[in-house]
Amino acid sequence: MEEYHTWQNFGNSHRFSFCQYPFVISVAAKKIIIQRDSEQQMINIARQSLVDKVSRRQRPDMNILFLNMKVRRTHLVSDSLDELTRKRADLKKKLKVTFVGEAGLDMGGLTKEWFLLLIRQIFHPDYGMFTYHKDSHCHWFSSFKCDNYSEFRLVGILMGLAVYNSITLDIRFPPCCYKKLLSPPIIPSDQNIPVGICNVTVDDLCQIMPELAHGLSELLSHEGNVEEDFYSTFQVFQEEFGIIKSYNLKPGGDKISVTNQNRKEYVQLYTDFLLNKSIYKQFAAFYYGFHSVCASNALMLLRPEEVEILVCGSPDLDMHALQRSTQYDGYAKTDLTIKYFWDVVLGFPLDLQKKLLHFTTGSDRVPVGGMADLNFKISKNETSTNCLPVAHTCFNQLCLPPYKSKKDLKQKLIIGISNSEGFGLE
Repeated sequence: MEEYHTWQNFGNSHRFSFCQYPFVISVAAKKIIIQRDSEQQMINIARQSLVDKVSRRQRPDMNILFLNMKVRRTHLVSDSLDELTRKRADLKKKLKVTFVGEAGLDMGGLTKEWFLLLIRQIFHPDYGMFTYHKDSHCHWFSSFKCDNYSEFRLVGILMGLAVYNSITLDIRFPPCCYKKLLSPPIIPSDQNIPVGICNVTVDDLCQIMPELAHGLSELLSHEGNVEEDFYSTFQVFQEEFGIIKSYNLKPGGDKISVTNQNRKEYVQLYTDFLLNKSIYKQFAAFYYGFHSVCASNALMLLRPEEVEILVCGSPDLDMHALQRSTQYDGYAKTDLTIKYFWDVVLGFPLDLQKKLLHFTTGSDRVPVGGMADLNFKISKNETSTNCLPVAHTCFNQLCLPPYKSKKDLKQKLIIGISNSEGFGLE
């Protein structure tokens, strides 16, 4: 942090700082810098709110120190959008979530679930904001024009809040998205400067639409007469609500044939249209949403792939590493129930292992520091062995009854992790 503050105060001028050479800093160290920087911003914003209250001779309320989200499960997107719009000045405060009609107290678990459910709903194909590409297993921004891009801003805010509050999200964006998100890494002071625009290539397109990218690569390497064999013009066609629309890639593009001489220009303009121009308004709203929360010089230290790890964590689960780092309360790792547990879990297919992680931590992704950073704990639950396991996602804690057989433990565990949504308290 000393290095970071030196760099912030003196830039690249007279004082040496390792932050001038971010390639030598690990992503785990960068995560610590961003977290500390975020914490300091949270403290400053909360302190200012407190001072404002006192200066107006109003009684201070603890709620002013937090970004308090109160949402209904049945209206999750609209309520979240309304709350974040209304509380735009509080985005840099510590996040706390309440589900209307539920008694859960948010110590971290409700926040994780809010992110999970909201992301799942927004990225559903029926919602129309994002298109899922099966070949690349990733989402991309829908190019459909609309009157209001506020929901794209909401997704950007969600990603920013996740980084700001150290929550990992299950978002499947291609690497190109994070490159655009850092273009530029700091919001320009001149609002006329375009944001989210970066140099893109066929390789970037291949990460989203591999078949189309392959076709463009064939066009570039074609040894025959491109004009006669492909019969293309500087025009692109897109389907929007069942209607095919055409766009010129350059003025008069519909009358300009693609030839051996201009095919590189055609491919570059085509790629730029798909990844930059056709989704500019959507991505700009997303960009401003993210940076409204995460505006920090620390972003200049990050490479695009590092932003992706901070947002999404790693999808690679190493359950053996989790076993080695697990702490126990009421159990010893040599107890029969614990041996049964790990025999069952290590034998689970990947989808059940992810469900277990989600059940106990609120996310099925691994944070930057690996499984050890989860601080996973198994506690003895002195209840009837007829009961299901219980989890405290706020503390990454699994409460496990002392089941007498491996079969019984496996059955109860699968039922528990497969029905883990909601915080119903009696």
